[in-house]
Amino acid sequence: MKLTILGGGGFRVPLVYGALLGDHAEGRVTHVTLHDLDAGRLSAIARVLAEQGAGVPDAPVVTATTDLDEALRGADFVFSAIRVGGLEGRAADERIALAEGVLGQETVGAGGIAYGLRTVPVATHVARRVAALAPDAWVINFTNPAGLVTEAMSRVLGDRVVGICDSPVGLGRRVARILGADPDEAWIDYVGLNHLGWLRGLHVGGRDQLPRLLADEQALGSFEEGRLFGPEWLRSLGAIPNEYLHYYYFNREAVHAYRQAERTRGAYLLDQQAGFYREMGKADTPPLAAWHRTLADREATYMAANREAAGIGERDEEDLESGGYEKVALALMRAVARNERATLILNVRNRGTLSVLDADAVVEVPCFVDATGAHPVTVAPLPYHAVGLVTAVKGVEREVLAAAESGSRATAVKAFALHPLVDSVAVARRLLDGYTDEHPGLAYLRS
Repeated sequence: MKLTILGGGGFRVPLVYGALLGDHAEGRVTHVTLHDLDAGRLSAIARVLAEQGAGVPDAPVVTATTDLDEALRGADFVFSAIRVGGLEGRAADERIALAEGVLGQETVGAGGIAYGLRTVPVATHVARRVAALAPDAWVINFTNPAGLVTEAMSRVLGDRVVGICDSPVGLGRRVARILGADPDEAWIDYVGLNHLGWLRGLHVGGRDQLPRLLADEQALGSFEEGRLFGPEWLRSLGAIPNEYLHYYYFNREAVHAYRQAERTRGAYLLDQQAGFYREMGKADTPPLAAWHRTLADREATYMAANREAAGIGERDEEDLESGGYEKVALALMRAVARNERATLILNVRNRGTLSVLDADAVVEVPCFVDATGAHPVTVAPLPYHAVGLVTAVKGVEREVLAAAESGSRATAVKAFALHPLVDSVAVARRLLDGYTDEHPGLAYLRS
């Protein structure tokens, strides 16, 4: 099988290739095509992959190209992991929002809207090229904001696009570990939108073990989300929120921490990644060692401002393990290509799963996956407090999609103004002015 990775010069691509190297079964991926607009980044990541695959007899062959159509032809699976505007764009998104006193994170709040407005037109173009050149391919979307972008692409590709995020997987594994359960054997009741979901139960042998965790003060405060939100708030919710809900539940503290920080997460990653690719431009740099060193630092500093706001210090070593989005992607491909049935938390069209949203709204829920694709599992209704957040943010996503399609500046302002973390229509107008001045990719917002 041929796998095409869009954004193939991206830093996390070696995670995906590493997962592929462990798959030796019939029907595995035998060819990987990396596509990126930046030839230098492509070359750097290709070097890392070459060292990863050295000595592995059946390592997938790797090719690289800057031509999108060439990359897509003959693909069985397409990973979309693009970053429109690069890390420079992310850093600007954060800076402009914080200047207005609102959150600028890349998937949440004003920053997420700005990123979505830049990304949706490009993702839609990619979906159309996939439909034309590789109509039988399955698209696995990693591009943020993952739920919004998956919904945009689904309007072209239908159910042949599935979104992936490692946050729910990581949360489920941490909770299972605390409860002494095998995460691969447990049923994780998780529901919401991308970066806006709640773990409501962890079932082992037909019994929900989450109440046991919620009743144990020491255990509840012993892992990342427990320290981030605090045991008292988790017991009040009766659930464990995705870490990104810290931006909603402790918004004032998060914004203050971001404004006080020496630099934002985007600015930090911009400098870090630039240093990595600069180092990789030297012929004597050991590629894999440089990549591993950079990855370790990246993981250790994840959501540092939020932990600062919560007063919990650095991440524990046990919490540094990622959710393994590359493993989820591999399991998804196996399930589709070989009919190896799997249960995975994915971003898919709702199809009645959440009664408060229409059928085409992309949600993040457990899915049964087989050769026919990903099928969302019916879940219990959300409590009203969650309904409010989910429907409000989905409403914002729909305005972003409408603005991207129409080019309407007024609709883009509406998207900003309706977000729960933007507190004024006047602020929304200034945000859009700031973003359109900064990003050439928003020049289409005219009418």
